[in-house]
Amino acid sequence: MRYLPHTDSEVQDMLSAVGAGSLEDLFSPISKDCRRTSALNLPDPMTEWELDSHMQALAENMGPSQKALSFLGAGSYDHHIPASLKHLVSRSEFYTAYTPYQPEVSQGTLQAIFEYQTLASRLLGLEVSNASMYDGASALAEALLMSLRIAKKKSAVALSTAIHPHYRQVVRTYLQPMGFEIVEIPWGPDGRTDLSGLDREDLAAVAVQSPNIFGCVEDLAGASQKVHDLQALFITAFTEPLAYGLLPSPGSQGADIACGEGQSLGIAQSFGGPGLGMFCTLKKYMRNLPGRVVGQTQDDQGNRGFVLTLATREQHIRREKATSNICSNQGLCATMAAMYLASVGGSGLRELARLNRDKAEYAKQALASAGCSLPFAAPTFNEFVVRLPRDAEEVFARCAEQGVVPGLPLGRFYPGLEDHLLICATETKSKQDLDTLVKEVAS
Repeated sequence: MRYLPHTDSEVQDMLSAVGAGSLEDLFSPISKDCRRTSALNLPDPMTEWELDSHMQALAENMGPSQKALSFLGAGSYDHHIPASLKHLVSRSEFYTAYTPYQPEVSQGTLQAIFEYQTLASRLLGLEVSNASMYDGASALAEALLMSLRIAKKKSAVALSTAIHPHYRQVVRTYLQPMGFEIVEIPWGPDGRTDLSGLDREDLAAVAVQSPNIFGCVEDLAGASQKVHDLQALFITAFTEPLAYGLLPSPGSQGADIACGEGQSLGIAQSFGGPGLGMFCTLKKYMRNLPGRVVGQTQDDQGNRGFVLTLATREQHIRREKATSNICSNQGLCATMAAMYLASVGGSGLRELARLNRDKAEYAKQALASAGCSLPFAAPTFNEFVVRLPRDAEEVFARCAEQGVVPGLPLGRFYPGLEDHLLICATETKSKQDLDTLVKEVAS
């Protein structure tokens, strides 16, 4: 898109039209502590070829993931993306379609969203899915807000500290300015959330992630019983939905809301996004669902069609009645996830999940045999934690020099775990790759 700045006279004309004497008058309703008063620290203007060179130099400062042997997971996972998906999603009717503001003339977009919703509901074992959200972290924050709307008079929620630290940070950003209380629940010796001390009955919801940030598979059925005894909603978050190709779905374990990141389902890592916020719940909570829902119907001639069934957003209804201020779904990413799930199918998803579990187990046992210890006894999927005989940041730096990203040092998020490393192994890693990891980490 070309950048066409307005002339001074055009700016004055616009200011006159709204009754403002200057730009300062126009911006005066904005609090001064929310406004930047100094100029941005930007370099001098460049020619187009100078800018190309500058951007190339910046890019060369980074280590592209394709050139490194990476075992980094922690919310973003390296999975094989079928070539068919790349071809299909690049079709212009998918690539250019935007949010269906005129849904009745966007039947293709609505059908794609409807099919995504159907597959998401089946994967997570719940009755209703929305049309997606920004990412897993914002989906969790919206799930907690939804629970507070349902509970009405309650103003506190509980979060497991084994939920991804970035997700908890986003939750705090959403909830604390609104005056809601956030209770943090510790993890136990086995790496899973310890709910034994949770006895408050003023909680609107309790959120647990499975597999959690340590890769440990939570006892969702047991947690569900405990949370429902407290008259609270049970929310399960996830960063790795592929796990539910092998593990029981959150809905079958008693979850009221399941939400998380769908990047694993055919979306490239592209550290930093875009992501796909998945969000499913029970039918009885549908009218409190954030975002939008696409439904199936028939026209007056009996032909199958699709409609925007629920869209309780501020663009459609009064702001104070909106269930979310999310202004756009992740249509293209949701379409990619639907294509991915349809491509691999149910049996393919189970086989893929089993392959992930087996490769991670191989790496885990090989590292244990090489002298690393396994601090958590809970079962894992494709991610696990090892305790090293030295600082994990040192090991990370040494391995990186050899072109191996060995995982995520946990000390930067959890003080006391400075010698712990979170490692991920997916179907993309060969036995030789895993042996290289063990050699570099244990040396």
